Order: sequence, then structure tokens, then C-alpha cells
Amino acid sequence: MAPSIYHRTIIKKQIYSASLQTEREISVYLPPGYNELLSYPVVYCQDGVEFLNYGRIATTANQLILEEDMEPPIIVGVHVDLENRTEEYSPDGERFDAYCHFWTDEMMPEIEASFPVRTVAEDRVLAGDSLGATVSLHLALDHPDLFRKIISLSGAFLAPSIQRLREETDLSGLDLYMLIGLQETEVKTERGTFDFLQANRLAKELLEEKGAQIYYEEAEGKHIWGFWQKKLPAALYHYLG
Repeated sequence: MAPSIYHRTIIKKQIYSASLQTEREISVYLPPGYNELLSYPVVYCQDGVEFLNYGRIATTANQLILEEDMEPPIIVGVHVDLENRTEEYSPDGERFDAYCHFWTDEMMPEIEASFPVRTVAEDRVLAGDSLGATVSLHLALDHPDLFRKIISLSGAFLAPSIQRLREETDLSGLDLYMLIGLQETEVKTERGTFDFLQANRLAKELLEEKGAQIYYEEAEGKHIWGFWQKKLPAALYHYLG
């Protein structure tokens, strides 16, 4: 890799959320050659710090832009409140509705006022791992006018999400890149141990039944960032290449 690939332009912002009654830090990656007079597709990431540090999404984006001619995106990483992650990311969590309101009514308008990101669903990508993929899916289900494209890294598509998918009738506007590890059959969570491989197979089946466009990959891997990091370049290029 050329040295320029490792030069990352990251801007940090604090956004106060009336919905969550707290401030939330946001990290914003600006691509090489960034020009505020242009407009950019945008990738919104749950677990923002983890996507940057463990997923290496900024370095990966630099490499794809500079070496593979990928369209430059702005990447927005929303920092997670680790103590309340399950309550904010799980559809049956106590803070889930407030978190989703923060996302659509507070965070996104602030980003769109501050950076030249495109504001149509076709140019937005939601990205999440595990429960981050879960909340991303539900955001898209609740706001099909805002979101259509999702990068799902080992999504925690458990009972509430499966039930929601069964209730849907037309998901033809939805486009998911789904990755799941073959070793993710006993994933330990705060709420028990689950077979994520089977859950993703069922979610894929239901999504396709309702007309969603799915790229689906099962690969050797566990429920860890070491697995997701290797696959993230292909996921980004899938939507931006």
C-alpha cells in the first residue's frame, strides 16, 4: 500500500440528542480529494469507533478509492454507548425508539447540514455488525424513504426481527449485503446463546420472499472483527464500486 492510503481525515463532532438526553460523539471520514463543493454518497455506521479501529474502514476506503477507483464516500461513524448497546440496538430494547429518533431526526440532519452528503436513499448505506445490523435493518424497514442499502455483518436477526420480516409484505426496495460466519452457531450475547448462522439463513429467506435484493455470503469465520474486517472491502465496493 502507498503511504497516502494510511493518511486518514477524520473529523469528530459532538451532537446533543434530546431523544437520548445525552451527547453522542460522531466520527466523520472525508475521502482523499475531498471538496465541499461536490456531493458524496454516505455510509452511516453503527459502532462507529469499532468500524474505524477494528474494521479499518477508513484505510480500506482510502485503498479502494486510490487503487480500485471506488466512488469516494463520506463515512459517518456513530459512537456506541456500550452500557446501553443492547437497549439501543435491539428492537425490544428500552432505548431503541429513542435511538432511532436520534438517528433520523437529530444525527442525520446535523450531518447533512455540515457535510455535502447526498440525501436520497439510493446514495445512503447503513452498516452494522451483529445488533448494529439489526438496528440498521429496522431503520430501513421503518423509513424506506430514507434507507434502502444495508451492509449486514453477522446480523443478530433474532425473534423480534424475524417476526417483523414475517409481517412485511413488500420489501422490493431493500438491498442487503449479508455476511455470516459458518462458525457462528453458538454466539453468546447478553440475552443468551444463539445460532446466528441459522438466524441469517431464515432472515435471507424471508427477505427474498418479500422481494428484497440480497447478496448473501457464508464463509469460514467467527463472530469477531477479525472476520468482518477481511470482508469489509468487498462490502463497500459492492455498493460504491
